[in-house]
Amino acid sequence: MAIAVDGPAASGKSSSAKAIARRLGFRHVDSGALYRAATAARVRAGGSAETWTEQSVLDAARIVRLEPTDVGFTALLDGLPADEEMRGDKVTRNVSRVASMPAVREWVNSQVRQAGEEHDVVVDGRDIGTVVFPDAALKVYLVADQDERARRRLLERADRPPTADEIAEEAKRIVRRDELDAAQSAPAPDAVLIDTTHLAQPEQIERIAALAEAVLRAAAIRR
Repeated sequence: MAIAVDGPAASGKSSSAKAIARRLGFRHVDSGALYRAATAARVRAGGSAETWTEQSVLDAARIVRLEPTDVGFTALLDGLPADEEMRGDKVTRNVSRVASMPAVREWVNSQVRQAGEEHDVVVDGRDIGTVVFPDAALKVYLVADQDERARRRLLERADRPPTADEIAEEAKRIVRRDELDAAQSAPAPDAVLIDTTHLAQPEQIERIAALAEAVLRAAAIRR
């Protein structure tokens, strides 16, 4: 069974998806980690990002592997974890460029689909409810005000409340990211829309969990 959690950057989809997977006993798949891994692999290969082609990214991504863990999957580069590298500035600046490449999107989607064929999964990222799992048992689309998303993103990076100026600057980056990601971040027509702007994380997790558990009960009855 697949549960799809979509939404724009910093809407809370990854943290919520992880929590829901733990609660249901499913595995969490972060498709965004694969885009970051492919980008990190291409950064390793060298050269200006402006010269990157789809094929050069796919060639570099041959060192990327999605490895099952106890609760989900982790993207490895050359067989090793590379979380810090994948969250680096150069990767962050260029991951939207890589994610806009159709051949790379299909490569990522095929990796995620394979994970879903072998395990019950909660998947967050791009295209999940529309392209990757159009028949997902549950599709959720999270949204939030851009300033709130900026605040959350800054809190991830520093253990202190961000200033108003920092939030305003980060919000500008969020808007630019939204524009780049628009084609891959549209909600599925049958997705449940949840605005998380004024929801604490436990609240949004409870809402999604209630939906997921209702789907599981219905599936059990049908069986």
